Amino acid sequence: MSLFKAREWWSTAVGNNEEFDQGCLCVANVDNSSNEQDKIIVGSYMGFLRIYNPHPIKPGDSVQPEDLLLEVQLRDPILQVEVGKFVSGTELLHLAVLHCKKLCVYAVSGSLGNIEHGNQFQLKRMYEHTLQRTAYNMTYGPFGGIKGRDLICIQSVDGMLMLFEQESYSFGRFLPGFLLPGPLTYSSRTDSFITISSCRQVESYKYEVLAFAKDAETQETEQQKLGSGKRLVVDWVLNIGEQALDICVISVNQLISSVFVLGERNFFCLKDNGQIRFIKKLDCSPSCFLPYAVSGTVVNTLIGNHNSLLHIYQDVCLKWATQLPHIPVAVRVGKLLNLRGVIVTLSDSGHLQCSYLGTDPSLFQAPKVEARDINYEEYDAEMNKLQKIIREARKTKDIVPKSEKSEDISLSVTVLPDLDSVSQATDSEVTGEVVPSSSIKIRVESRQLMLIKLTVHVQSPLALTQDKFIFELEPYVPKTLLVSAFLKGNSPPADLEGSALASFSTPTDLSPEGVPRVVQCKFRLPLQLVCFPVQPSKTANQKLTIDTNKLPVSLVTLFPDFSDQTEEDQLNALGFQLLAGSRVTLLASKTSQRYRIQSDYLEDLWLITKELTLRLEEHFRKQNCKDFACSFSGPIPLQEYFEIIDHHFELRLNAAKYEQLLSERAIQFRAIERRLLARFKDKTPAPLQHLDTLLEGTYRQVIALADAAEENQANMFQAFTKLKSATQLVILLISLWQKLSADQVAILEAAFLPLIQDAQELGWEESVDAAVSHLLKTCLSKSSKDHALTLSNQLCIPKDTNRLKKHITVLYDRLAKGGHMSLNTDVDSQQTMISQGGCATILESDLEERSASQDSPAMFTNHRHLMKQKTKSDLPQYELQEAEKP
Repeated sequence: MSLFKAREWWSTAVGNNEEFDQGCLCVANVDNSSNEQDKIIVGSYMGFLRIYNPHPIKPGDSVQPEDLLLEVQLRDPILQVEVGKFVSGTELLHLAVLHCKKLCVYAVSGSLGNIEHGNQFQLKRMYEHTLQRTAYNMTYGPFGGIKGRDLICIQSVDGMLMLFEQESYSFGRFLPGFLLPGPLTYSSRTDSFITISSCRQVESYKYEVLAFAKDAETQETEQQKLGSGKRLVVDWVLNIGEQALDICVISVNQLISSVFVLGERNFFCLKDNGQIRFIKKLDCSPSCFLPYAVSGTVVNTLIGNHNSLLHIYQDVCLKWATQLPHIPVAVRVGKLLNLRGVIVTLSDSGHLQCSYLGTDPSLFQAPKVEARDINYEEYDAEMNKLQKIIREARKTKDIVPKSEKSEDISLSVTVLPDLDSVSQATDSEVTGEVVPSSSIKIRVESRQLMLIKLTVHVQSPLALTQDKFIFELEPYVPKTLLVSAFLKGNSPPADLEGSALASFSTPTDLSPEGVPRVVQCKFRLPLQLVCFPVQPSKTANQKLTIDTNKLPVSLVTLFPDFSDQTEEDQLNALGFQLLAGSRVTLLASKTSQRYRIQSDYLEDLWLITKELTLRLEEHFRKQNCKDFACSFSGPIPLQEYFEIIDHHFELRLNAAKYEQLLSERAIQFRAIERRLLARFKDKTPAPLQHLDTLLEGTYRQVIALADAAEENQANMFQAFTKLKSATQLVILLISLWQKLSADQVAILEAAFLPLIQDAQELGWEESVDAAVSHLLKTCLSKSSKDHALTLSNQLCIPKDTNRLKKHITVLYDRLAKGGHMSLNTDVDSQQTMISQGGCATILESDLEERSASQDSPAMFTNHRHLMKQKTKSDLPQYELQEAEKP
């Protein structure tokens, strides 16, 4: 921003809701007054032509009516206005107005009135040219070296230069290689027209070459076919590498002239033969410019930009910078009321201002502060209070600040307890069973009229009948929406939780459009949505035992929606059949305080285990029991968990192989196509040499590989869902095993569940490996060797999962030996924790020997509590029958 502002001498608003551009402003003595005072001519795209003779005004005063000499509404939009010697037989100045299809030349004259406000100005049309082509811009000058008059050259939008010798049409020529029109100017010293083509080249054409070239009735390509007449040849070409906004030629004397080009990023000065004189890189995006000669060979250039700044350059040196109240699209310099060098600027909305450069900066002066005695005790108390707030803030683990409860809108979600009588499931991939659906009722209420965008989200493979809503909410008129959730994919979901998110804008005093805000409400879908009751199974490959500190609760009480009150066996055993999974059996001990969950697959245990812990907590919460707790004595099924990781990683490697094979076959397919096309285009027929057979075979390979890649992608999605279920189950078991706090569980979830969706570019394995390595290096570090552990700057798919499994094993072992996870990076607290934990350093060689020698599943037990020996009386009925088998 500039320190100095442009000193306003006179300003006004031209028209109302009108548009202007760089050709709509001209400053000249258009009425040929004897005092040689310039007038300001402004034309607009609405067809209004205005002429001003400004007088200085005092601050706060309005523009005087006599400043507007003439205002005429023409029928067509005004593209450009210029003043020159356009009428034959006289050297008086006349006004040329360019319309889209017409060129008009007017004479402006004034007559004195009898009173002060009686001066009248008239606009008399001298002649008019109707254009056959749509005009873009024009330039004028003494074409051909004539003296005492100016000729006009108009450039059309299709690239034709139309030259007019005052009242008569002279000739027209098409520019070679034309695509889009650009800025156009005339150099009197070289008698040539200079323009910028769409190829970002500055091109110069001699007037003599234009005059003697073949007459243009069609485009250049058709001229060449006729073969008669001279071709239009460019004089010189310079590639500037960017699009130009404007071009101007300044002739200091008969021997020196310069071509100035304003680009989008640079400002160019060229010699009249096309050689570069200098280039100035601009800091801001320019909007307009005006080079003008000062004295001798000195040329100043005014450059306006989109930051409302006006820069004054002398060659490449910045001499002055001033702040404007608007973004200028046109700038001129004139003599107004014997004041030379008045800067006239015009904005695209019609803000017209006459200003001059001044050195009266607007500086802020701070008020004087009254001296007062310093109370050091009060300052010390305030400092201690602030330091306490800072320490409390540093202990906060939340990265995202907690937002206050919104009072403008209320959002509530209710999941209906019963399943839909008629299922709303559509396009479900689950086969063999009727897929149920559950209704979700969403209620939204607002205090004021606002537009609500509501989004409902559930974890895939669950789906909704409709997940997005846009509606207008009336004040205090609640709106209720009803959607249904169902299982769409052919695998059990990793989570039954969902969320509803409403976004809206709240208007404020500072922002009338409104500040965007978001309200979120979470909900949990019923377990009946993904499974149904079956007979319990006596055998299973995977078993987990959850211990509690309270007497066992009947399963009929915990799961009334899955049990039959008439069957006594269901008091201690329940069976759950997942819609897209295996059978899960839940057993409750009659005498001990244990519950067993068993199934053939580890990942299928997650939903039932989570539901069991939630229902137990809710049951004892209703009984006002505050000391209820669940625990897990082990073992942690790491070996089965690693098998799930290996299966998912194998599918990722297969996806990379399929992608590489598809790329190779696609390259081969395109190469065969090119050869076939070359054979077909050849005028001399040649044998195909079985290229068509090779093309068909390659096409079949591409289709087969694409189908295999698509099938592998579906399998990888199911494997990732199973991996998330197994990961959440392992995290739950670790939290019950080591009595982890909510903050520690959140750290584990952030480390092991970093991705919502798996992708080939960034997968689960490398993300979790980096997170676990960071935990081992920071809060779970035990030696300087762990501090030296290096993390990769770029995450990429690993060669295998050995490193990941080794890091996970080390993490669990350190948690088993008293490791504590915390986001606090205070070194002293870490050292205290290390000394209290008393954990020995785990050597990498020892770890590798241990992992290599273990043939059975990895097991970690709680070293702080001894496992209780089970007896036959402690086991449930189904467990007892299995134990008695030989």
